[in-house]
Amino acid sequence: MSDTFINSGNTSISVEKKLSDKKLFKLVVASSIGNALEWFDLIAYAFFAGTISKLFFPSDNPTLSLMMALFTFAMSYLIRPLGAIVLGGYADKVGRKAAMLLTIWLMMLGTLLIAAMPTYATIGILAPIGILIARLLQGFSAAGEFGSATSMLVEHYPERKGFISSFMFASQGISGLLGAGFGLLLTTTLTTAQLEDWGWRLPFIFGLLIAPVGLYIRREIEEAEVFEEKKEVKTPLIDLLKFHKRGLLYNIGAMVLSTSVTYSIIFMPTYATKYLGLSGSIGYGGTLISYIVLTVLTPFIGILSDRIGRTRVMIFASVLFLLTVYPSFMMLSGKATLVMLASVLFWLSILKSMYFGGLPALMSELFPTHVRATGMALSYNIATTVFGSFTPFLLVWSISATGDLLAPSYYLLATCCISLITMISIRKHFKIG
Repeated sequence: MSDTFINSGNTSISVEKKLSDKKLFKLVVASSIGNALEWFDLIAYAFFAGTISKLFFPSDNPTLSLMMALFTFAMSYLIRPLGAIVLGGYADKVGRKAAMLLTIWLMMLGTLLIAAMPTYATIGILAPIGILIARLLQGFSAAGEFGSATSMLVEHYPERKGFISSFMFASQGISGLLGAGFGLLLTTTLTTAQLEDWGWRLPFIFGLLIAPVGLYIRREIEEAEVFEEKKEVKTPLIDLLKFHKRGLLYNIGAMVLSTSVTYSIIFMPTYATKYLGLSGSIGYGGTLISYIVLTVLTPFIGILSDRIGRTRVMIFASVLFLLTVYPSFMMLSGKATLVMLASVLFWLSILKSMYFGGLPALMSELFPTHVRATGMALSYNIATTVFGSFTPFLLVWSISATGDLLAPSYYLLATCCISLITMISIRKHFKIG
């Protein structure tokens, strides 16, 4: 009789564990798929910026065309703070799930516009205007994605914040893998004419195909109990700015290094082909290695941040970054090969994973539940707008103006100093280990 009881108890525990694991998996996929789609479209645009510049921003000066394409890429980020306020507030007042469904619908519309947009040769000035509108729409929708989805994750599993929220950034690695994979496949199998005629549209069409999957999965998730209990603030933005300004500023500072490295890695295929004389396939291949590291290592760093402290891990990564980024670019510019490019990207990706594995959890801890989505969305998007969106444009301009191939390292060193000082301040004022 007792054996039967014990076996029944073990079976019950096993079933509950399976249900819990299934819920965890569904929640991770539902929360991260929108973020992955956002970054996939972003990476696809940045990776194919050279082709897009020829088709939508034609000029006698190739550098000017590229800068115009990258400037459009950057301009779409100016709407992000507005999107963060609107969609973040919507997530705090109505619900994380409602906001996550809305953002993915808006992303699909922006992606469709890019995938179907006729080129400058077909409709003239309407072509670059259409691309800009599409990117603005994507920027607005993406602005609410990080805050809403990360809030959903940490509120469901507060005891495993570092691990569960790390998938928000690990999903960026998956997006990078897909984006770099498309770039490598298309540049090695298609001619330049085929790539410019229709090949560049394939990544965006692929993005359209996976978006409905995200919609379906997101409809099946539920709000966390802690959010339902705290859903009483009618003006989250006012409350945020009135009582939580320090958390907002510190989150922006913490995001600076992560953002600058992310967009520098996105820029690397262009850097490799335009300035180092490497082939497009080598540029994409090297970046592919980078995103494998980000995808695999980031969740483990999230677990480590839960065990030994987030700021401790992030400060250590910042110091390593400060000591090694300049020598890395110096070696790459002095000996531009696939092995060297892959080695530099591999090292930068390890440092980036070490820094941002616990970052989403840290950002969530600086805000209470009732303003969390708004606070995270606004700080995240201010940082990406100021220190991320203009990074490719700034790097092209700085290299062209100075002729110095080490210019990217100077920018990364400056952003590293900002984030290192911020992390030390967070440890002091918020007592987060």
